[in-house]
Formats: sequence, structure tokens, C-alpha cells
Amino acid sequence: MSDDEKELFRRAMSGIKPLSSESRIDTPVKKPRPRARFSRADRKEVLRESLLSDIDSMEYGNADSLRFQRASVGRRTMRKLARGGFSVQAEIDLHGMTIAEAKPRLAAFIESSVLQGQLCVRVVHGKGLGSGHRGPVLKVNVNRWLRRWDAVLAFISARQVDGGTGAIYVLLRKQ
Repeated sequence: MSDDEKELFRRAMSGIKPLSSESRIDTPVKKPRPRARFSRADRKEVLRESLLSDIDSMEYGNADSLRFQRASVGRRTMRKLARGGFSVQAEIDLHGMTIAEAKPRLAAFIESSVLQGQLCVRVVHGKGLGSGHRGPVLKVNVNRWLRRWDAVLAFISARQVDGGTGAIYVLLRKQ
């Protein structure tokens, strides 16, 4: 700085008192947002695996939980359904039945529920523990049937208190 600039600064600052250390306010330093270093590679790997996997084994081979939603059903609705946020208006218990017994009963139950204007029902299909090496036969078939019926908008495995992976909440289309 030149002498003229220094003198100009001194005149501009005359009468100014420095702040005491007590009156100073420390501004918090913003931490940088974390970034996942490998997220792009992870997404590509998941996509690659999904394209290589057999769709039937992905849909029907999962012995744990079931989940299905039509394109018209949003994430919030699915989250609400999964948390048991819809009032269950009717229930059918299929476990212990054969496939030949269960399919017509389930179809009639769904049809009747839609006609009565029910929005959410629970289907108890069991966990398939009695099926031995075949795995959960009824559970797999209920999963397949419900996906094909237009009256069914979505379904998801129930909360543990409502049957866990042995039951599902089913969201139905309004009539």
C-alpha cells in the first residue's frame, strides 16, 4: 500500500473501537457434504446383476418378504402400507390349504372385498415351514396370483405383530 492509501484508511477508521472478545460471535464452519465415493460403480454393479438375474427367482425365490406395487402406487403409499398405516378391513387365512383350495377362496375374497369398497385387507398365507424342502409353496403362489389380478394395486409383507413374512397387507383398487 502507498502512504496515501494508508493515511486514507486511518482516517476512515478513526473513531472505530475494536470489538471485545466477549462480543464476538463465532460463525460455525459448515462441514462439506459427504459424498459416496463408489456410488456410481455400485449402481452400475446392481444394474448389471439385475440384468443377469432370472426374474422368476428374484420375484418368487425370496423366502423372506414379499413386495409388489403397480406404477400408479407411490413410495409414500408403500411406506404407509409397510408400517401398517392402513386400517385392515378384512382378513383371510389360507395357511394349511392346498393350492387348489386356496386360489378360488382368495379370488372370491379379493372380489368380495373390492365390491364392499374395502381398501386394505390382510392375507395370511403362512411361512411354508411345513412344506419341507419344497419351500413356501402357498406363499409363492399367492405372490404370483395377486400380481396378475387387476384389483390388486400393491402388497407387502405384514409387520411382525400382524404375521410378519407369513402374511401380507394388500391394497385394493377402488370400485
